[in-house]
Amino acid sequence: MITKRIIPCLDVRAGRVVKGVNFEGVRDMADPVEMARFYNEEGADELVFYDITASAEERGLFTDILKRVAKEIFIPLTVGGGINSLEDFDRVLKCGADKVSVNTGAIRTPGLIGQAAKRYGDQCVVLSMDVKRVDGKFHVFAKGGRVDTGIDALEWAHQGVDSGAGELVINSIDTDGVKNGFDLELLDAIAKVAQVPIVASGGAGMMGHFAELFSHKGMDAGLAASIFHTRQVKIRALKQYLQQQGIQMRITGEEMK
Repeated sequence: MITKRIIPCLDVRAGRVVKGVNFEGVRDMADPVEMARFYNEEGADELVFYDITASAEERGLFTDILKRVAKEIFIPLTVGGGINSLEDFDRVLKCGADKVSVNTGAIRTPGLIGQAAKRYGDQCVVLSMDVKRVDGKFHVFAKGGRVDTGIDALEWAHQGVDSGAGELVINSIDTDGVKNGFDLELLDAIAKVAQVPIVASGGAGMMGHFAELFSHKGMDAGLAASIFHTRQVKIRALKQYLQQQGIQMRITGEEMK
């Protein structure tokens, strides 16, 4: 059985980790380098680093902070924010990223996913989608959840996988930071049209939400931010809890202490 993954997310703005609710009301949380070091020691399976205002501000990702984060961890690192070209892929990979997450850049340049997959391999290309319900339909939003593109999320997910995305990160704007559970309706709909690993993001508030998530077909990883940042849920304890629920987790001897 393939193990499920627990992934903390560092949303970085102006060099600091921040978090909001429904993509709004963003507040300062911590230093990204210190937090990356903590999660590496805590037993996280991977780490996601998003420069959350790079696309909206139409600038490149903060590579200086990224390099410092990459030096602190020995787990896979996915990086996103301001990824608009193959040169951006190359730049963040050289800074230490293992996978590159593209969102607004793929909407702006639909051929980018295919080009990147051909050059770097499908396993390196992650399509991140910020999704919100609009008139009963799932729409893709761009520029950090600020702009409704009108694109149907299910069609976009299918197209992204066909183009070469090896993984999907599905961020539900409706449940982001609310802590009432993952957006299972959205995630189930995506899983029906995309046969690649799905990372669920938005809504985790307690350990039981992860157990519920992993009971749904196609869910490979649970991503969260604030509940991990505030230590409301500790990753080691979460993985042990999930293991007890019969969910296969990667747990090292050190994590069992």
